[in-house]
Amino acid sequence: MAEKVTGPASYFPSIVKRYGRPISEWMHELDAVADKRHMEQVAYLKETFGMGHGHANALVAVYRETHGS
Repeated sequence: MAEKVTGPASYFPSIVKRYGRPISEWMHELDAVADKRHMEQVAYLKETFGMGHGHANALVAVYRETHGS
């Protein structure tokens, strides 16, 4: 049985479904603002792509965790 995903990554299936792009593409989009602070990265996703706050925050949290920010 597959282990249940928890934390920010638990938003990923709904992000893919709602915005129609794989998570890898969103991670690539965040490379453009890798030098910014957490909330600036969240604002970038919200303002540029019309993403909701919860989805943007989840992506940024995982991005920063995996990219050492």
